[in-house]
Amino acid sequence: MISAMRALLFALIGWLVSPAAVAAGAGSKPNVLLILSDDQGWPDLGTMGIKQIRTPHLDRLAAEGVRATHFYVTWPACTPSRGSILTGRFPQRNGLYDMVRNDMVNFGYVYPLEEYAVSPEMTLGLDPKEKTLGDLMKGAGYRTGVVGKWDMGQAKRYLPLQRGFDFFYGHGNNGIDYYTHERYGVPSLFSGNTRTQADKGTYATDLFKREALRFINAAPAGKPWFLYLPFNAPHGASSFAGEMRANGKKKGAGVQAPKEYVAPYLKQGLDEGLANYYGAVTCMDAAIGEILAQIKARGEEDNTLVIFLSDNGGSGNGGNAPLRGAKSTMWEGGLSVPFIARWPGKLPAGKVTGEFLTSLEFFPTLAAVSGAALPAGVKLDGFDLLPVLRGEKPSSRTEMFWQRRADFAVRVGQWKLSKTGNAGGLYDLSADRAEKNDLSKQHPEILARLKARYEAWQAEMNASEPRGPFRDF
Repeated sequence: MISAMRALLFALIGWLVSPAAVAAGAGSKPNVLLILSDDQGWPDLGTMGIKQIRTPHLDRLAAEGVRATHFYVTWPACTPSRGSILTGRFPQRNGLYDMVRNDMVNFGYVYPLEEYAVSPEMTLGLDPKEKTLGDLMKGAGYRTGVVGKWDMGQAKRYLPLQRGFDFFYGHGNNGIDYYTHERYGVPSLFSGNTRTQADKGTYATDLFKREALRFINAAPAGKPWFLYLPFNAPHGASSFAGEMRANGKKKGAGVQAPKEYVAPYLKQGLDEGLANYYGAVTCMDAAIGEILAQIKARGEEDNTLVIFLSDNGGSGNGGNAPLRGAKSTMWEGGLSVPFIARWPGKLPAGKVTGEFLTSLEFFPTLAAVSGAALPAGVKLDGFDLLPVLRGEKPSSRTEMFWQRRADFAVRVGQWKLSKTGNAGGLYDLSADRAEKNDLSKQHPEILARLKARYEAWQAEMNASEPRGPFRDF
């Protein structure tokens, strides 16, 4: 009898320390893994079937979850888009509505450290008044981490450890060289609040995989975790090829990727630039696969919401057809991005939705998932998207607005009005997602309505509580 009771006790103790028990101990609050790729185009997933790109792990994630085909970000390039992901607010509302970037690097100018220290890339960032997903999730009892491209400013006051995150390994600025981790000659990797060159020479995606695994494996029993994993892949490297463009700017080195991932694409006859781009995506996909496998090995797969998207449309990726345009434009190819969400038992498997959704939805969604209280007095621009992904109701998103200096776009229902440079027009996205047929003359009343909505949105943004770094107040 005593032996039997002892065996039962040991079995119970064994279960309590098992990965399954750790997951169960997290209670009703799930872990959250938010993965962001950099400049990955809307068609650049194997599951799309448009290109010969291999992303088996992301394809499996889509097969086990929900993929959205009309998902938008708030800006057609890195910094403002990422700021909206972190705050749930339009760039024009949170203040970070342009790039934090030293433009002289385009001409081959390498900043001395002393000059870089007072340059925009070091002195500008997301307004410290803004509440981030780190603040939200930490307030709900989560262990929080950032691994990868932060891009919200490098001065200490802007870095993740001061913005609600417990853990940070990555770079605070825009693109870096994948191997030296330098931003045009400036060492750019951080471990916490301190710059580090300890991992110089190791491919950035491999480092971010290593640190993501370290963060997940260090999670205390019974405490949910939130990891924001913004890769720099497949963004071009911040190093030069030594050639000059016709406009007098130096040619960048392009996307960098390990040879073993590039070689299969070269054998298929792709040119070197595209093979490197595809190789960087496939390498990132492999890293994501290892991270997902580790979550499963810990017994946490069913209790982890995984979200994947790109920060903007593709650039240098062989085109975003059938969508028009690319990164930096207001066409669908600059603003529409791949999106996948998986949460076993909570979201359907293998579902594809064409509902109108954006990255502004993340902040309210994660508040609902975590039970976090929304920050008082903060105007959010999105809603909880999980009921939409489950198919329980249609999206409440009926409008969306974008502005980049003189360029703009507005979507109201199926209609989109856009301007990029000297091009643009009014398009019916329900029949013309490629934005080929300008219907401005055929539908002047719709054109006037969209212009009025855009002007009303501008007025709302101008009347909102001012935030830095760009706004004049």
